[in-house]
Amino acid sequence: IQYLEARGLEVGQKTLDMERQAIQSMLTHVTGKLEQGKTLPYVESEFKQALSSRTYTTEQMKLVSESQTERNALSTQIAYAAGLRAHELYTLSYASEKQASERPALDSKFQGREGVIYTVTGKGGLIREVLIPTQLASKLEERRLDTPQKVTDRGVHYEQKYDIGAGHKWSNSYTQASNRVLGWSRGAHGLRHSYTQERMNELQNSGYFRDTALETVSQELGHFRPEITEIYLR
Repeated sequence: IQYLEARGLEVGQKTLDMERQAIQSMLTHVTGKLEQGKTLPYVESEFKQALSSRTYTTEQMKLVSESQTERNALSTQIAYAAGLRAHELYTLSYASEKQASERPALDSKFQGREGVIYTVTGKGGLIREVLIPTQLASKLEERRLDTPQKVTDRGVHYEQKYDIGAGHKWSNSYTQASNRVLGWSRGAHGLRHSYTQERMNELQNSGYFRDTALETVSQELGHFRPEITEIYLR
């Protein structure tokens, strides 16, 4: 999974899928590390996004969100504040409802920010903690569904607990709104670039060395390696 995530920043989805299938076949038929009928988790390529996406300022994000419907606007604000991928918005849960995967965490994680801890399911099924500002968390809870809904987006199945925009539809909504109000769009993935650069500045201005800040932001974004986070700082 670490290999596939790293490759997902270098190759497109078709190539990444082929490599995943080849590794899966090897694990099943050669090493026996994967049981018959089991599959490796789907990993989404970020190749085009990493090349083309760049940051939005807070003011630009606000203008875009004001041009969206209420449910999509809230998703935009949350994605900006917590550095979420489009599909991760489907998976938002209270930390008490879905525990995060066991991963190393520095004391500097979320340092200097306040809010409510949620979890999301990212690449390779990794469940990580994310911090959502209290005001946005309150708005999110107002949109909690009485019964979680089963949703399929780009062939992947999710259980959605909140009535908010997510996945491909939300991403399209963001692009359209950005084009309307700004005259250009860097894609919804640009919000993760914004989070990365803002957090790096916050942590370094608080006295953390760059390597520590980079490792911290890598953990907050759900990357396996800080080198991957470096791409978001271009």
